[in-house]
Order: sequence, then structure tokens, then C-alpha cells
Amino acid sequence: MGSTDTIQSSPTNFHRSDQTLLALSRYTRASLTPVTVNDLSQPANPAPAQPDTGPAETFAPTAKRNPIIAWILGFLQGPTFASPWEFVVLLAIGGFLLLYGLAPLAGGDQLGLVGADEPRYAQVAREMLAVHDETCDRLNVDLVPKSFHLIDIRNSYRCLQAGTVTPILYGQPWLEKPALYYWRAMGFFREFGISDWSARLPSTSGAAFLIALIFLHMRRFRPGGHLDAALITASAIAIFAFSRGASTDMQLAAPFCIGMLGWYAWYETGKKFWLFDLYFFGAAATLAKGPVAPFLALIIIFLFTALRREWTLLRRTIWLPGIILYFVMVLPWYIAVQRRNPTFLNEFILNHNLKRFATNQYQHHQPGYYYLIVLVLGLIPWTVLGFRALVDALQISFAEWKVRRKPVPYLGNSRPGDAFPEFLVLWTLFPILFFSFSGSKLPGYILPSVPPLTILTGDYLYRTRRTGLKPWLLWSHATLCAIMVFVLVLAPQHMTYDTLVPSVQWLVIAALSAIVTLLLVAAAIRKYGNTQIRNVTLIPLCAILIFLLGFHGHDLDLNYSARPLAREIAAQAPEEKIVALIGVRRDIEYGLAFYRNQPMQHYDNEHEGVPDGEHILIAPINDQDDLDRYLTGRIYEPLFLYDMQGLAVYRVLAKPAPVEDIPLPKRRKFADMAKIPPVL
Repeated sequence: MGSTDTIQSSPTNFHRSDQTLLALSRYTRASLTPVTVNDLSQPANPAPAQPDTGPAETFAPTAKRNPIIAWILGFLQGPTFASPWEFVVLLAIGGFLLLYGLAPLAGGDQLGLVGADEPRYAQVAREMLAVHDETCDRLNVDLVPKSFHLIDIRNSYRCLQAGTVTPILYGQPWLEKPALYYWRAMGFFREFGISDWSARLPSTSGAAFLIALIFLHMRRFRPGGHLDAALITASAIAIFAFSRGASTDMQLAAPFCIGMLGWYAWYETGKKFWLFDLYFFGAAATLAKGPVAPFLALIIIFLFTALRREWTLLRRTIWLPGIILYFVMVLPWYIAVQRRNPTFLNEFILNHNLKRFATNQYQHHQPGYYYLIVLVLGLIPWTVLGFRALVDALQISFAEWKVRRKPVPYLGNSRPGDAFPEFLVLWTLFPILFFSFSGSKLPGYILPSVPPLTILTGDYLYRTRRTGLKPWLLWSHATLCAIMVFVLVLAPQHMTYDTLVPSVQWLVIAALSAIVTLLLVAAAIRKYGNTQIRNVTLIPLCAILIFLLGFHGHDLDLNYSARPLAREIAAQAPEEKIVALIGVRRDIEYGLAFYRNQPMQHYDNEHEGVPDGEHILIAPINDQDDLDRYLTGRIYEPLFLYDMQGLAVYRVLAKPAPVEDIPLPKRRKFADMAKIPPVL
């Protein structure tokens, strides 16, 4: 088709590229069945253009049918019951990926809280729950009033507000993040008890909800690649990792992505029911991390509208019931926390939103290409296919854009082409580009960009199921899976022996595992095609998960969590209540504070200093200079070495009565400490 050609009524007159565009235009909403280039290879008489009435329903309710019966019949004919086997597979594999090694009944809680954020967020939720329970017990009320008397209603309202407005850390307001994670963690603490694994359930349940909605959305609007899209999302390293984190990142990403899918469903169908998702889940995302959620959504929708020149979308997206719903959900907490804490807006909006983006105030500076690396690692083991799907979607979007520049109507559709690839491309790229300009960069910032890319990957595999993957793409994917297996098989050796060069035995084991993975993935794809890519990729991934958490979860715990250290201190010095630190990392500090449910004291803090009473001291191994400087005149003795994280634990006796001649500190020589067995 040249620059002046017009679209004819018969696809036999088309060049190959024109057939592709026609295939896109015939992705009608009446059938929801994609027409591929191969389908157009034979002459065909296209059906007359039909009005854009939205996707066909799974049944046609009549005016006489009872609404309840109609809803039940629609549900029974929906995606869950239409594809029961697919739903079982999603539940089994998705549940395994999300829960194995996380909860006691699913392989045990193998890994304690890691990093500085996980234990800190969990501790905030614990303290908020304590305030809530204490107030409700004091008032002798529950959230539901005992009666309709004014005093009972007022007391229940006070119970509801207690501990749910101001986040608290170590008894003081902590205003860095909104309250959604804390509320959800409080609920899981109430149901399952306070523990590290229950602190992670808000993220796990959010990811599970997102994966299920991707499955249902794709099954409804893009059938064929729905199961692939859902399981690729669940198994991508970024989703897998953040779904197991006691943090706010998944609290933002999951509702944000569900809201964006809802908006696109409204765009295709015109039904306000789907637009409700945008406002409801957008409000939830705002309660998770603040105004960044509506900002990202508005810009992505604006760019999509501008690209397609459908400017009325902006006006129709502004839906008064949805706006009311959004503000009813968001404003009560923001107003209440500002009234109780007048510094909230300055602390949260100015410092933790604007300054965090514009400056490196919080010491998270990274180069401009940082998020490209994060995306490459976060998509493993689907990185190769994910980037190929992104390139394919860009090509389709660019072809659509070129055709839209011509005043030529599309055949069989009143709306130009299939807009889904364009929408997913914008959704993927904008958060990455936006946060690449941020002065502070953390991996979780671009988590909302991962689900649209995994959806594109699932849809791409389905659309290429007839032609299969090109050899270079097949072998690249198989090689990436093999590299993943090789690195993760050697990970426990690196943790245990702190060396980049493991033993020959483990090198051989890792190499053989990688070779088997390479041949298995390549052979299965070559023989069975795209239909088995998902399965053959998930097999080594699930095996590695069992290997790391099932057989080496204890090693991970010893090397990355403060939980074993807290347990050993409790076992060897159960009577000691005060724990002080010198030169210890923040993740250890916050981890100990959560597991002991008390703040740590710091020798080098001028407001705290060295406690006068008997206490436990944790310091880096070989840090004798600081010990001599801070403990002059004090008696202390080593308790044990926590060699996995390079720490020594001491018992410091109470400060002696003042005397004229202060003796040198009485201690064991550090050489003697080597005789103390390390914690295992």
C-alpha cells in the first residue's frame, strides 16, 4: 500500500504489511477472536461494518429473566467455569509461587524480615494495632456499636480511629507513608498473630489479586493468552520478590494496575462498571503511596488519548460518581492525619515526594540507565521474550499511528485498530522514563511497569503460536533460563563461604544443571511450540525455588535477616532487656527492634550514649577501638560471634560506683573470642 493508496474491499490486493494492519482492524469486539495474517492469506469477503456495541456477552438475558438468575448464569458461563482446568492450574502454580517458603503451612517461613523497610513497616503496624486494641479494650467496645445509643456509637467511632490515623514508630508519629499497608497488616496480625510472615501477607494477597484480575481480564477481552499472561506475571522476579515483601510497593502496584485494566475495559465497552475500577483502585493506590498513583494514571491516559486523537476520552473519563467515590475513600484519612499532625503535608508531600524526586536527600542516587538494569533483572526468566514482545507492540503501535494519519476508515470497525498494544506500551514506558529523572531511585518505583509488559508477553506468545519463535529467540530464552539456574544454584555457596569462586564440585553441579535446563527448554519449545513455553520455563523456576527456600532457607535467614540474631540473644541472655549498638547496619537495627519489640540504643547518639545499666552490646567484629573508647571503666564480656554478618555480641555489666582511680576496661582479649563457636 503506497502513500496514496486506499484500502480496498478484498484483502487479496494487499501487501503483507497491509494485511497485518487489516488483521488488527478486524480484532472486533463482537467476537473477541484475533484474526492473524495467516487467516488472511486466503481470499475472503469481509463482513459489513458493524456498530461498536462492545464485547458480546456470554449469554443474552431477556427482559423477563430474573436479574439474580441472569447473574448466576453469567457467572457460571464466565471464565472461571468455562475453563476450570486453567483456573486450577493458575491456583496451583500461582499459589505455589506466592506462598512456598513464606507461610508455616506452605514450606515454612524460611526467611525473616530483611532490609530496613520490612521490619520498620511491620513494627509501625504492630504499634498501631497495640494502640487500637488498648483503646477499644478501655472503652469496652468493638467497631460495631452495641446499640444505637449515641454513647455507644461515639465510643465505637473512637475505637475505629484509635491507632488507625497516625502511623507510630517507637511511640512517635512516623509520617513517611500513607496508611494502607499498616491497615492491612493490622488485619492480618489480628487474624494470624504478629509475625514476619503475616507482615508480608498484605503484599502477597495484593499480588494474588492482581494476577487473578489479569487472568480474568485477558480471558474476557483477549482470550487465548490469559493463562500465560497471569503465570508470567506471577513468575517474573520483580513480582515474585515484591509479593513477599512487607512494604508499600505492591500496595501501590497491584491496585494501580487493576485500575488501569479497568479503565481500558471501559474504553473498549463503554460500560461505566469498568470505569468504577479506575476510581476505586486508584483511591486504594493513593492510600498506599500518595499522589504518585493518580499522577501516573492521568499522564498515561492523556498520552494514550493524544496518540489516538480521541480527545473526548478525557471528558468521558471524568465521571462524577467515580470522583465522589475517590474522594470519599481518600480524603477522610488525609484530613484526619493532617489535623492530628500539622507537619504531615510538609513531611510527606514535600520531603518524601517532591524532594525525594528532585534531590538525592535520601542517598538513593543511581545513574540514568539504572531502571533498564532493574527491568532486565526484574523480568527474569522472561526478559528476552518480554523485550521481544515490547518491540513487537511498538511496531504494531507505530503502524497503527501511521495509518491513523490518513483519513481512511478501517474495515469492519468504527474505531481504528486494536489499541491494546499502544496502551500497554505507554503504561510500560512512562513510569520507567519518569522515574529515570528522579534524584532518588529504588527498584520498587517501576513495579507498576512490570504487569503490562508481562501481559504483552503472554499475548505475544499466543499470537505467534502458529509460526513459533525464531531460532535466535528460542535459544536466547533457553540460555537465559540456564544462566538463571547456574547463578542461583551457586548462591548458597556464596552466602556460606563469602566467595565468588565456589568449590569445583558445586561448579560442576551448577554447570550440569544449567546445561540440562538449556536443553530441556530448547527441546520442548522446538517440539511443542509456543504452547509449552510457559510450562517448560516454570519447571526450573519452581525447582530453584524449592532448592533455595526448601534446602537453603536457613542460610538465607542467617545471612540476610536479624531474626536468628534476635533468637540467639534471647536464648543466651533472656534476662537482658536493653540492646545497644555500635556501627551496625540499619537493617540489623530495625530487624532487632521488630523481633524484640523495642527500639535499639546507640552508643554514638549524643542523646542516648552508653546505658548505665547492664545491657547487650552488638558491634562489628574487631572493633576494639570503639569498645575501649566507649567502655572505659566498664566490665564486659563476649557472648558469641554472629560471624555470618560480621558481628560480635557482648554483655556489658552495670556502671560501677565512681572511684578515684578508674581502671582500664576488664575484658577478654579478642583472640579469646575466636574460641566461642559461631551461631549456627
